[in-house]
Amino acid sequence: MNADDFVYGIHAVAEAFQAGKTIDRVILQRGIKGDQLQSLVRELKQQAVEIRQVPVEAINKITRKNHQGIVAYISPTPFYKLDEIIQGCYDLGKDPLVLVLDKITDVRNFGAICRSALAFGADAVVIPSQHAARIGSDAMKTSAGALHTLKVCKTSNLKADLLYLSHCGCKLVAATEKGHEISGEGVLSGPVALLMGSEETGISPEYLKMCNLMVRIPIGHGMSSLNVSVAAGIMLYEVCRQRTISQS
Repeated sequence: MNADDFVYGIHAVAEAFQAGKTIDRVILQRGIKGDQLQSLVRELKQQAVEIRQVPVEAINKITRKNHQGIVAYISPTPFYKLDEIIQGCYDLGKDPLVLVLDKITDVRNFGAICRSALAFGADAVVIPSQHAARIGSDAMKTSAGALHTLKVCKTSNLKADLLYLSHCGCKLVAATEKGHEISGEGVLSGPVALLMGSEETGISPEYLKMCNLMVRIPIGHGMSSLNVSVAAGIMLYEVCRQRTISQS
């Protein structure tokens, strides 16, 4: 973790927030009091900033300096609004391609996924405000700079965003071992929202039920699954390939 990834102390966090810095999440000491601190927390919550309450020992592991019970992680890239991105795609006559990540918490996997997303033309990556990899210097490094360009949308309600994508005409496609093998030209063409889940738990059942299509990557040689960043790259390539064929 780079020291530039976070600020600590009431005044430093307030200044970063008021200066328009993109705050990824806030770590707050459990049970801490104070009018100034509580006022700051209320402002952060109004802007849907994720706030985690932890014991003081957890904050001391981040920094031993005078943190005053609060640490804020600063994202090196801004977060975008999903509706503006989708509307922008349609205004340009372009079929949106959105990658939705459910509980992808490993920073290196997240960075590698974003690298593939940019390479294969994804318009946005959607991540939940909780249970997601933190966007810091490590994520920027593993994305090979892709996060400087790729648009990331952070949401406090992933289900609502999936409903929105569906209502906007995007086909919700889940990449899951429970699906059928990828087959048939054109099934991944048109507006697509591609949903990937963590290697440990996969895609949440409530999100699977919302999907129009469930597909799996055909693999052999005794392998049961792939690393999620590898699987995301394959799925994004397949969407890109099918789009190219349908447009030719």
